[in-house]
Amino acid sequence: MYKPKLLSCLKGYDKKTFSADLMAGVIVGIVALPLAIAFGIASGVSPEKGIITAIVAGLLISVFGGSKVQIGGPTGAFIIIIYGIIEQYGLSGLSIATLMAGVFLILFGVLRLGTIIQYIPYPIVVGFTSGIAVTIFSTQMKDFFGLQIDKVPSDFIEKWICYIQNISSLDSWTVVIGVVSLLIIVLLPKLSKKIPGSLIAIIVTTILALLLKEYAGVQTIETIGDRFSISSEMPGAEVPALSWTTLKGLVQPALTIAMLGAIESLLSAAVADGVIGDRHNSNNELIGQGIANLVTPLFGGIPATGAIARTMTNINNGGKTPVAGIIHAIVLLLIFLFLMPLAQYIPMACLAGVLVVVSYNMCGIPSFLGILRNPKSDVTVLLVTFFLTIIFDLTIAIEVGVVIACLLFMRRMAETSDVTVMKEIDIEEESDLQSQHDEHIDVPDDIEVYEINGPFFFGAGNKAEEVMTRFMKKPAVRIIRMRHVPFIDSTGIHNLSNICIASKQQGIDVVLSGVNPKVHAVLEKAHFYALIGEDHICPHIDIALEKAKALAAEKK
Repeated sequence: MYKPKLLSCLKGYDKKTFSADLMAGVIVGIVALPLAIAFGIASGVSPEKGIITAIVAGLLISVFGGSKVQIGGPTGAFIIIIYGIIEQYGLSGLSIATLMAGVFLILFGVLRLGTIIQYIPYPIVVGFTSGIAVTIFSTQMKDFFGLQIDKVPSDFIEKWICYIQNISSLDSWTVVIGVVSLLIIVLLPKLSKKIPGSLIAIIVTTILALLLKEYAGVQTIETIGDRFSISSEMPGAEVPALSWTTLKGLVQPALTIAMLGAIESLLSAAVADGVIGDRHNSNNELIGQGIANLVTPLFGGIPATGAIARTMTNINNGGKTPVAGIIHAIVLLLIFLFLMPLAQYIPMACLAGVLVVVSYNMCGIPSFLGILRNPKSDVTVLLVTFFLTIIFDLTIAIEVGVVIACLLFMRRMAETSDVTVMKEIDIEEESDLQSQHDEHIDVPDDIEVYEINGPFFFGAGNKAEEVMTRFMKKPAVRIIRMRHVPFIDSTGIHNLSNICIASKQQGIDVVLSGVNPKVHAVLEKAHFYALIGEDHICPHIDIALEKAKALAAEKK
């Protein structure tokens, strides 16, 4: 049953808990401010839309989500997707895609798919996250170096060719601002982890840019105000115009937003669980994320999800309940209403520096290098997803990555199954035996015993058929032992049927031994027993051998 985490946290809520939530909420709100502005601009929208997203989505995710300490808002993972949707469908298309993604996320939660989404292979998650990080990094070079480029190509390779061709146009003062912001963000946490480095970087570089402009006559440092007109008014709710044609065209981008939002929010909640020793409700979290993405675009916002960095900031500063997330949204709202006009003086190079650090943290270099030391199948999935994310887009990367991971998983499963020919049967290893023998059973010359170990699906089925039909010798009876077969699929049934039909044509009887109840039910439902007769199905090897000896004697 859907029940937001906030309701259970309010039981027994006291002044001490509120004080901890208040302090954490204020700090997280301050930390979230520069990130919201940077993510908004990098996504191709105005800076206030980034803050509106952090306010509305942050509030709704905390109120309706399934985690105690999750902080929601715009994140770097969505930058490339949002930018691509705006280029192709415009801002109205982005709003519709976000609304649809909200509906999908709510459906994921209602259908209890929260745990299923967590089974997406880890190399895929690392691959597309690292790919997004590299792509974000590449989009910030123009602003970081102050390159004079009218239109930066969207293609990754063309983008870097364009940068190299225009490297002579870089502005040295802009580079100084970018480097100063980087140094502050990287070095300040070593002095104090509670002071938000990105906010200090914005304050210092903004003052530095104003001083350079006022006293040194430097006019080349581009600021937010040079590119955007800043508004501090909260917009009213507005439903975008919907049409069936538009909805059909935006299904794939909306699903991509929903899948990425689900993965990132559940990963963030799982990381938070490990730190605070709690357990989030994944389905309720998806419903909360869906509500947030359903409402946020009505106010001009962009897609949002749980943010790991802000969630960890919340935990590290004492946040206990979703009330901290609500306070963080209120702090952002107050900043938006009363201080937003000051944002026009922030240098674009500083925001580029913020996003460079974000992309580095997203890249997860240790995790990436760790997977490269894993089996080749994991390395293949990682690299394919990584390069497809960079060169094409995230949708293709996830789709191809999942398909490759599934194929490699099926190959691994097939490799775990094998078929062996047995000349004698050791009693000590016999799990389905009710035998009076002391040590082992000898297999007569005119009887062949084959043992299938592992799932009998298409890979193992083909292998079994090949093993059992390659011998020149024709026994009187074939015993197929299936005590270690946990399940069988339609391809396995087909291969087993082929073995029985081929054996029958050669005058060879087939006896099955040790079929477990689940496999027995599947074979019975598929009318397999019509091929060999139900009396040829034996519960253990003793009975199977006696049956085989009797059939061989009849032929003699």
